[in-house]
Amino acid sequence: MTMIDGQFMRLRASLTAAALMLAAPVMLAAPLMLAAPAFAADADHGKALFAPCAACHADRADSLGPNLKGVYGRKSAALDDFRYSSAMKRANLVWDDDNLRAYIRDPQGKVKGNRMPFGGMSDPKDVDDVVAYLKTLK
Repeated sequence: MTMIDGQFMRLRASLTAAALMLAAPVMLAAPLMLAAPAFAADADHGKALFAPCAACHADRADSLGPNLKGVYGRKSAALDDFRYSSAMKRANLVWDDDNLRAYIRDPQGKVKGNRMPFGGMSDPKDVDDVVAYLKTLK
């Protein structure tokens, strides 16, 4: 091995060590970043998105949709004072995060034959925000 070859090998080794030292924090943090949610749901934004829904889901006896106060954790078709569709009665769901997300994204896909005239919401962040808002309705 010549002197130049030896210097090249030492330089290469030190560059590799430096690159590893620079990359180590990123490599160590990556699993933590993947485990954390990409964003936190925004209930205030969800409330704004829900505003058109409130026209039917109001706290009135003559509302077209059921009252959604306390919907989170409630069984589907559980309110005695609302006339649910047969499809919703058969659905036998509990309105948890997964079921609410799926229903808000695609109501007919989640409960085929339900009467709600809403085509769904496609943006996952918006869906999460609406679910976060629904959780605040007590």
